[in-house]
Amino acid sequence: MSKPAVGLIEPVFTTTYRVIYGDTDAAGVVYNANYLRYFEIGRTEMMRAWAMPYSAIEALGCILPVTESYLRFKAPAAYDDLITIATSLVEVSKVTCRFHYAISRQGETDRSTVLVKGFTVHACVNRQGKLTPFPPVVLEKIEAIREKGTAGQHNG
Repeated sequence: MSKPAVGLIEPVFTTTYRVIYGDTDAAGVVYNANYLRYFEIGRTEMMRAWAMPYSAIEALGCILPVTESYLRFKAPAAYDDLITIATSLVEVSKVTCRFHYAISRQGETDRSTVLVKGFTVHACVNRQGKLTPFPPVVLEKIEAIREKGTAGQHNG
């Protein structure tokens, strides 16, 4: 099976999260499904900072469910680790968008360890669950994120 491409592209948004005890499993490491929550944290904070909050998108009658996801685990995170969630928006169409992620932990030697890489794809649907184009204001704002990368601007 070939590995999907999951590289970040500019601009890259970063945020941090401290792993809580409830995120871990019996082995004392972060339970695998929680990395999807971390992806959501990165995506939500990126949209809030660079486009618009999800609540504003929902107020326009749109919901952005995950239609596809991929995670590649490299190393585990544990309770109390401070992780960095890097997020980039790599594709936008009239009805979908795709985000890539890299989650890492800063080491004692100032070297960062990549823990997980992956992506999520989202469809724009209305409240009845029917695929619908992004409202123009939403499409304009998320396309502006991609334009930041082509203009050479970086994390804000």
